[in-house]
Amino acid sequence: MASFLSETDRTEVLNRLRRAEGQIRGVQRMIEEGESCVKVGQQFSAVRKALDSTHLRMTMCFLQQELDTCLRPDTAQKGDMATMFKEMETLLSRMG
Repeated sequence: MASFLSETDRTEVLNRLRRAEGQIRGVQRMIEEGESCVKVGQQFSAVRKALDSTHLRMTMCFLQQELDTCLRPDTAQKGDMATMFKEMETLLSRMG
């Protein structure tokens, strides 16, 4: 089974998950303190967005790993693919 492509990818995903984890703890605290449903709902929305963006990053990583394995691109092609994946990720994130 393939692992993350780079230490940077791994760090990025872990940082996103830590932010989402902090947001979830914040939602729990808000509920415990009796905050309004509107404020709690706003925070839930932020948590969902954080998790959605992390899921998208994981999906893009998976696609990149699979293509690297199947196509075995040379150095120049890897650069082109990295650019294409970044553009694709940006486009998909705007659709969500």
